[in-house]
Amino acid sequence: MPELPPEQRRSLRAAAHHLNPVVSIAQKGLTPTVLQEIDNCLKTHELIKVRLHGIERADRDPLLAEICTNLNCAPVQHIGNLFVLWREKPATEADTEKKSALATRRGKPLTKKQAAAASERRRKPTTLTPRTNHS
Repeated sequence: MPELPPEQRRSLRAAAHHLNPVVSIAQKGLTPTVLQEIDNCLKTHELIKVRLHGIERADRDPLLAEICTNLNCAPVQHIGNLFVLWREKPATEADTEKKSALATRRGKPLTKKQAAAASERRRKPTTLTPRTNHS
């Protein structure tokens, strides 16, 4: 279970404020299916809220600790029936290749055709042709 510095925890709490809960834990408690769903949501979103329904107050802290140890995520906040959890999204090789392959121009990714044309221009040395004056 990673420990978050206070500054990062504060910024994650602020980012999670507008989020809706994506997983609910109810009567049956923390089943393997629920754990898998939390794991999938953390892989996708990094920062999620989990809503608890019908879980006693004394059982909430051990439940939060169990989730965090099983999924290697960090508890950001626990308020009443809500948990806010964070786990850094793993960087895959495909993501890094996409980012390096597609250069951006003014924040917009280039199309494949534009990227190919740009790489072709970089390969060819430019030759200057003399201009003729046709007056």
